[in-house]
Amino acid sequence: MKNLPASEGQPLFYDAMKPLSFDVVSVQSQVVYGRVGNNVATPVLLRAGLEVAIVPTVVFSNTPHYPTIHGGCIPDDWFAGYLSDLKARRALSQLRAVLVGYLGGPSQTAMLAQWLQPLREQYPGLLVVADPVMGDEDSGIYVAKGMVDGHLQHLIPQSTGLTPNGFELRYLTSMPVDTIDQVIAAARTLIRGNTRWIVVTSAAPQDCPEDEIQLIVVTADGAERIRHRRVDSVVKGTGDLFSATLTACLLADQSLNEAASFSANVVMQALQYTRDAESGELLLPREWGVPSFQK
Repeated sequence: MKNLPASEGQPLFYDAMKPLSFDVVSVQSQVVYGRVGNNVATPVLLRAGLEVAIVPTVVFSNTPHYPTIHGGCIPDDWFAGYLSDLKARRALSQLRAVLVGYLGGPSQTAMLAQWLQPLREQYPGLLVVADPVMGDEDSGIYVAKGMVDGHLQHLIPQSTGLTPNGFELRYLTSMPVDTIDQVIAAARTLIRGNTRWIVVTSAAPQDCPEDEIQLIVVTADGAERIRHRRVDSVVKGTGDLFSATLTACLLADQSLNEAASFSANVVMQALQYTRDAESGELLLPREWGVPSFQK
C-alpha cells in the first residue's frame, strides 16, 4: 500500500486503517510478578473472547506483603492521557464495559469519573463494574487517604454496579454489616442514580457457617444470598478474579444472580487449584466454562 504524506513528522498511514476496537477497558493495578488487578482480569476477559484495553493505575514489582517492592502510582497526567488517548485512537466504538479495580489515589477517581460521564451518555447501555478496593479484615485499609470520599463523590455515581467486600461496604456507608439484614440495608444506601446493584463478597460473617463463605446480591427491590464452600488461602487477587468473571458473565447475558453464583464458583475453583499446587500466587485453572461474549 502506498504511504500517505506525513504531517508534522507523523505518518498519516494509520489514519487510513481501521482502529483496534475494545469491548472492555480494565482500569486497575498491575504488577510485574503476581496475579492481582489487571494480571488477573486480562486473562479472564480474553478467555471470554473480549478485546481488552489495559489501563494501569499503579505499577509495582509485586504486592506489598513481600520483603521488597518497587514502583508506584501512575502520574496524574499519564493516567489522564491513557484514558483520553483511547478516545483519540477511535478505540471505543464497540465499548461494552468498563471494569474498575484498585486505584492509586483520590485524583484518579475524579479523572476516571470525568472520562466515564460522556461515555455513559454516548453508550447508554455501558456496563461499569467498580470494585471499590480499600482493604479487608485481615489487612485493614491499604489505600491512599481520601479514597472513601473519592469513591462516593466521583466513581460510584458513574457505576452500574459495585463489588465491595463486607469490610469495604462498612467503610463506604459507616453502617454495621455483620448480619445479612445489615448488609442489605447498607448496600441499598449506595443504590441510587446510575448504580443499580451491589454484590457484597465475604459478607455477613455472623450469619454464615464457618466452613462456608457467602456473597449477597442486592438490588433496590430484592436480595439474594449465595453460599459456597470456604477454601482457606492467603493469596491475593480473588476480588479481582470475581469482578472480572462477573463482568464477562453479564456481557454474555447472564442474569446478575447467575453471574454472581458462577463467579463465586470460579473463585473457589481457582483457590482450590492454587492450594493443590502449593502456589504462593493465585493460579487460574486451565479450563473452566467462562461464558463467551457474542459480538
